[in-house]
Amino acid sequence: MLKNPNGQWTARDLRVGVTAQGESRDGALDNLDAVVEAVEGDGGQPPTDDEIRELGVDPEDARTQDGELPDVLQ
Repeated sequence: MLKNPNGQWTARDLRVGVTAQGESRDGALDNLDAVVEAVEGDGGQPPTDDEIRELGVDPEDARTQDGELPDVLQ
């Protein structure tokens, strides 16, 4: 667990080999738990339309890429 110069915290799971950040120590650990769950188990979920829009991508365009995701979603 590291506190960065910008005030963010970084948490690492050396066993899984993943890293996550958060605005607080607890936030970084919560984010790390979510990343570990996504990597090892059934964690994660397909992005919602709102999440896709936040990336500047039209959800309908994202669904009609002939299997090719926009760069921002890869």
